Amino acid sequence: MRSRSLFSLLTLVGLAALLLTACGGGGSKKKASSSSSGQRGGTVITVVKGAASGSPDPQINYTLQEWQILIISHDGLLAFKRTSGTEGTKLVPDLATAIPKPQDGGKTYVFHIRKGIKFSDGKELKPSDVKYTFERLFKIGQSPNAGTWYNVIVGGDACVKTPSTCDLSKGVVADDAAGTVTFHLTKGDPEFFDKLAVPFAFILPTGTPNKEVQIPPPGTGPYKWVEYNTNKQMKLVRNTNFKEWSKDAQPKGNPDVIVQKFGLSAEAEVTQVENGQADWVFDTPPSDRLNEISTKYGDQVHVNPLTAVWYFAFNVRVPPFDNLKARQGVNYATDRNALVKIYGGPKLAVPTCQILPPNFPGYKPYCPYTKNPGSGKWTAPDMAKAKQLIAASGTKGAAVKVNTDTVETDKALGLYFVGLLNKLGYKASLQALSPDIQYPYCQNSKNKIQFCWSSWYQDYPAASDFLNILLGCGSFIPNSNASPNIAEFCQKPIQAQMDQALQQGITDPSGANEKWTAIDKAVTDQAPWVSMFNPKYIDFLSKRVKGYQFSPQWYFLLDQASVK
Repeated sequence: MRSRSLFSLLTLVGLAALLLTACGGGGSKKKASSSSSGQRGGTVITVVKGAASGSPDPQINYTLQEWQILIISHDGLLAFKRTSGTEGTKLVPDLATAIPKPQDGGKTYVFHIRKGIKFSDGKELKPSDVKYTFERLFKIGQSPNAGTWYNVIVGGDACVKTPSTCDLSKGVVADDAAGTVTFHLTKGDPEFFDKLAVPFAFILPTGTPNKEVQIPPPGTGPYKWVEYNTNKQMKLVRNTNFKEWSKDAQPKGNPDVIVQKFGLSAEAEVTQVENGQADWVFDTPPSDRLNEISTKYGDQVHVNPLTAVWYFAFNVRVPPFDNLKARQGVNYATDRNALVKIYGGPKLAVPTCQILPPNFPGYKPYCPYTKNPGSGKWTAPDMAKAKQLIAASGTKGAAVKVNTDTVETDKALGLYFVGLLNKLGYKASLQALSPDIQYPYCQNSKNKIQFCWSSWYQDYPAASDFLNILLGCGSFIPNSNASPNIAEFCQKPIQAQMDQALQQGITDPSGANEKWTAIDKAVTDQAPWVSMFNPKYIDFLSKRVKGYQFSPQWYFLLDQASVK
């Protein structure tokens, strides 16, 4: 899953709320184009406070900042279609000629590798590079998801135990003569294709060192890395060995050069974009510049919905919220418009009551916790219903700690719930922890948290990435700092439905998504969370940028922008 840590920068996006409040019209005055426009050539300059956290190695890095760049320098067997809108969630063949049909109940897949593709160093892509890449994923010993995403490959568990001697010869069978790669899995995995389309699984040339590298190795994309200096900048130029084989998977791009400069303050970033010295601000603009941006440069601001959810999780195993009526009562009482206002207003977030975000597989609007339910949308709190449920629960007077972090917006959300819970008859207090420890603290069941703030952003478009990862029985790991089911929710009948949907998803994704719709409703009825809102994202661009596109998977598609 794309964890909160990947998008920690977005916990600060509430600061940008003033931008949209001041905008009047709010956000972009132009729709994102569905295809690139403008001429090829020139240099796109992006600015950011610092280099992406962690290693630049593509099989280690787990940040949006670097993933946005890696998708234009490297390729996987499959890719998410490089476009805006819901089309951008679709898988398409990339280095493979087609998406293979499952065999042996989803445990075997045969990929045919495209011929004539070269890495940026001139070496020709071969099926054996695929096997080498996946063995390296384990051998480097630092890939964050090797043991949870890719250990389903035959031999993967042994590679987790002894990375240095990893042998996937039975799990990834490469035939250079036939041009095929056959994956053998220990069990069917409906998300396996999604996992092949993210940077951890981007194919590297045989011989790439089996240790962390300080600049991404040669790739097959239209650009290649020529500089990575954490104190200065990263720089990519055109890969002269690249020839476009699929516009859907890997278009050739518009700029000749893409530079990301490090070390500027957010203040300086905004100034450079306003003056045309830079083309895109990665970081949130500072609050004292927001009115200026909104009034003078409103047509350069783009706001897009994210497949993400912000929520407070009840601990369903600890009083008072081990009581369903108490959880439902708080949900009915919550004024989600007030929460959206704290975050920055309706231009930056949309109220929600459920787990799955809009424009996502399995999503169907559903909100029982509102006045006049039936439309699927939240409209207003129902305080009378809330008080009735809480009185019936017998939990009035219980002490409740509301856990959040010290980031201004997150703390304000926590204080809202302290006030609401006190109004409902509880004795609530705030527990605000440092952002670097708050989430692990909430995950660990020994801390017996009662009500905890969190947020979740997709790794890839699969309903299970929210429902099973965040609320499945297997995602609750007692006494662990790595237990994403912070609600400690486990309903065996619902889990059985999840397991059925996962199995069906191997061969029938559409039918499985219908099951996920029903699961989303069933979980929402059990109220393990107060789902608050689905956030949006701000891009501030220079005046010369044309052909802006926002991918629901990768966000701003840098290579499809034109600066000529």
